[in-house]
Amino acid sequence: MTQPRGQFSSKLGFILAAAGSAVGLGNLVAFPVMASKNGGAAFLIIYLLFVAFICYPVMMAEIAMGRRAKRNPVGAFDEISGGSRKWRLTGMLAIITPFMIAVFYTVITVWLVVYLKELATGGLEYLSQESAFGEVVAAPTLFAYALLLLIGVFVILAGGVKGGIERLSRVLMPTLAVMLVVLTLFVLTLDGASAGITYYLVPDFGKMSLSTVNGALSQAFFSLSLGMGILITYGSYFSREDSIPGSARMVAMMDTSIAFFAGLLILPAIFAFDPNTNTDDLSTSSVGLIFSFLPKIFLSMQAAVGYVGASIVALVFFLLVFFAALTSLVSIIEIPIAYWIDEFKMSRRKAVLTQATLLTLFAIPATLSFGMNEFLTSFTSYGGISKSFFDVIYDAFYETILPFVGFTVCMFTAYRWKMSGLTSELVIGEDGYEGSLLQRYMNLALGTIIPLVLFAVFVSTVSQLYF
Repeated sequence: MTQPRGQFSSKLGFILAAAGSAVGLGNLVAFPVMASKNGGAAFLIIYLLFVAFICYPVMMAEIAMGRRAKRNPVGAFDEISGGSRKWRLTGMLAIITPFMIAVFYTVITVWLVVYLKELATGGLEYLSQESAFGEVVAAPTLFAYALLLLIGVFVILAGGVKGGIERLSRVLMPTLAVMLVVLTLFVLTLDGASAGITYYLVPDFGKMSLSTVNGALSQAFFSLSLGMGILITYGSYFSREDSIPGSARMVAMMDTSIAFFAGLLILPAIFAFDPNTNTDDLSTSSVGLIFSFLPKIFLSMQAAVGYVGASIVALVFFLLVFFAALTSLVSIIEIPIAYWIDEFKMSRRKAVLTQATLLTLFAIPATLSFGMNEFLTSFTSYGGISKSFFDVIYDAFYETILPFVGFTVCMFTAYRWKMSGLTSELVIGEDGYEGSLLQRYMNLALGTIIPLVLFAVFVSTVSQLYF
């Protein structure tokens, strides 16, 4: 028996949900520091060019595949290819990848819950200590917080596309945007903030390099949830009356705007409260910045607004990051749930319970990878570095496979589905697409320039991480 599929109630619902999946830890923390360390506005210009000319076409292709097939990534590759086993197996990458990404995202989101609890109970000074993060991630009490988080996440997912995912996004995405703008305006009024603005927005082309270009593309691609199967799945819930090009453009603009505003928050805050900060020493790791560095910055704020005021600002910021992580986590977990429903004809309730069980089984060893278990903490080594079980998941599925899945989407749409098939889907809801400059660019680039760039990023990432 075919299970009924959900659908977003409106184009706005789709845009907010897709933006919720795209806006994550990388937007709020890693992006500002990457920009500051790689030429400021020069990095922003390259980033925007990649969003427009590489990421935007891949976004449209993924959404179009989902809407055309009305199925998850495996089903979409299978149906559009006419039942090709090879392409169906390729679609499995877009199921396994978000599942494994959800594992490490769950662990990080649990840490955020613990930090929120500490901040709400006056623990900012404790979190600012060097030893705090190591103690938090190695505490057995993490499993109690993980249980509460997973119950909340799967209750949301049990509500379905409209009642769960869309409802969450309609509340959290506007809230996140308002909190970000308010916090940014507050930071920009502080003495010393102008130095951070200058560092962030004045272009320094002397810092540009090939690694900068590679980093900008990687950040843009990962930030927009490409290569995870999310947009294929969300496309399967997208109305055939609405425009794919217009909706994808809005998602890209919202995601990029939040990343830009995050830069106006993070860098001025760092310079305002620690003018002697050497940004070259800042890690681009979202984990290191959020949990180890930023609590110290917020604590230094007490000279201006007092300890309670500094704690409130820190609490608001961590709520902001938590909302971003939660919307991303819900979106990522929905992909394998859609797979269980479409391919195994499960009810949504049974699919949610199945996914909850599997995620828990993998999240437990990932949580134990930070000192609670020596075997999992020193799981393996490659590239001359010891790696934990958590590191292996992150490197393999977040860093490595995403650009490869994006590459396969380009090759599939250009050479198996054909550009004529893609065009026939993109004109639905967008009468002006056919014959437009955008269509001509898609026909030119999707099967040549874009997959070549993505494959180069894949090869570069593999060589840097593993060799």
